[in-house]
Amino acid sequence: MRSAPVTIKDIARALNISISTVSRALRGMPEIHADTRAAVMRLAEELDYQPNQLAKNLLKSRTRTIGVIVPNLSYYYFSAMLNSIEEAAMQAGYSVLVCQSNESYLREATHIQNLLRSQVEGFIISLSRDTDNCEHVERLVRKGVPVVLFDRYSDTIAADKVIVNNHDAAFNATMHLLNNGCQRLAVLAGPPQLLISNERLAGYRAALASAGIAENKAYVLHCDFTPERTRLQTTALMKLPEPPDGLLTISDRIAFTALFALKERGVRVPDDLLVVSFNNEPLCDFLSPSLSSVSQPIQEMGMETVRLLLRQIEATDTDTYVPETKVMGTELVIRESSQKR
Repeated sequence: MRSAPVTIKDIARALNISISTVSRALRGMPEIHADTRAAVMRLAEELDYQPNQLAKNLLKSRTRTIGVIVPNLSYYYFSAMLNSIEEAAMQAGYSVLVCQSNESYLREATHIQNLLRSQVEGFIISLSRDTDNCEHVERLVRKGVPVVLFDRYSDTIAADKVIVNNHDAAFNATMHLLNNGCQRLAVLAGPPQLLISNERLAGYRAALASAGIAENKAYVLHCDFTPERTRLQTTALMKLPEPPDGLLTISDRIAFTALFALKERGVRVPDDLLVVSFNNEPLCDFLSPSLSSVSQPIQEMGMETVRLLLRQIEATDTDTYVPETKVMGTELVIRESSQKR
């Protein structure tokens, strides 16, 4: 349940002063005693009061504009999601303002403020790699601003979410590698604070446990999605006394760099090492060998994020709104990289 936005009436009541005094104190009028002004400002900060009541006004405004914040549009997944979101929004009579966080928490928070000033009616957000404090998004939710998270999300935010079952998808991908003969299975995961990476890592570990294989911590590495880091980590894996014979990566862009690094070292895929990845980018079909990858229903996910956001925007009783988490299915698309010749 969402809390109602704090008003100057609430502040006046709490401090036992008049509404007009609170209003003048918030505007910094000189006739208000310094102690009174300090008390008003302190309580306004504690209660997260927004002087212009922008969040409240957003629920009434009809700019018919949606703010979308994604980590990076150079990633196939997010550009494809944006296409789906924009199409669904346009069909509903809404336009889209798009911002890229470039994997930066600070940029993400700044974009939220800029989009609020543009009076968007709601937000569709996929969190950045560096976001480990979600207060900037939680504040939106507390104020009743419509928010939908997709793909990269936080379970601490009480907002609508559109995600896939990352645990089961990684479990099935790992079992596929194990069933094709892998015994020393490594994983290139994402940053430790990224929830979807941890969910996929948990699926990998569950598959190993199901197969009775003890986890080797040397086979678990965390990438930051940069090619430089991925290349170094892939090389480090193959320099181990017992290098892995199978590799799970949590995204295709990590896999693409890993495949390049493997080729540099003369490691043959799939003869020496089997590889499975996530996102099923179109390029997977055109690599040699072609890359096995988990496919997500991007078109349907984009449409679902817009549906959930519009449901919030059009809700008549926001105080009783119950957030929904929509979990979509995935499919492992098997290609040459994960099958022994």
